[in-house]
Amino acid sequence: MNEPLSVYSLIAGASWPVLAIIIGLMLASLVSWTMIVQRWLALSRALRDLQSFEDFFWSGRNLRDIFGDISNEAEPTGIESVFLAGFSEFERLSEQNADADAIMTGVQRATRVAVTREEMNLELHLGFLATLGSTAPYIGLFGTVIGIINSFRSLVNLSQATLASVAPGISEALIATAIGLFVAIPAVIAFNRFSARVEVLTKGYESFVDELISILFRASQARSP
Repeated sequence: MNEPLSVYSLIAGASWPVLAIIIGLMLASLVSWTMIVQRWLALSRALRDLQSFEDFFWSGRNLRDIFGDISNEAEPTGIESVFLAGFSEFERLSEQNADADAIMTGVQRATRVAVTREEMNLELHLGFLATLGSTAPYIGLFGTVIGIINSFRSLVNLSQATLASVAPGISEALIATAIGLFVAIPAVIAFNRFSARVEVLTKGYESFVDELISILFRASQARSP
């Protein structure tokens, strides 16, 4: 009685094109999981930083004191970078005695650029996860097609074809599809989850910018003669 085929034996006995696809998918899975963990840590930290900064910002301290404290930090967080961009532009234009509208236009431009930059940082690696999630099943399917073709080609030399003669080749081929799905599913889930988290953070940044601009507009009007 023949022993059942193990997954390892199927992969080890695969033809070189199918084996190359399987190895490529496994490497892609390793890279994707590295990116998933990195993005999860980065986005979780960004959300904590946003909440912490908002508590600090609304604590009643003077904006210049907040600006001075953050300017001394070696690596400002994402939301802190947005604040630094907006307030430094406000200070620069105020020193030039620009009118309130010109100051607000400059602050809006500076904060918009800063938010866009931070959004790009938050979306780092998401494009790779999206691409991998959409292409990995097809890459696995391509390996399956190659495996099935090789399996049927081997029947040419057999006088009588049986299920036992084609089962190893077909099983080997289906392993490629299974691995492709194994790679794609976590990538798709992570992409959707992280995209939602980025949207929440971006809206938080934009909401803070609206509040900051409102505060700075009132301050610029108070300075006007």
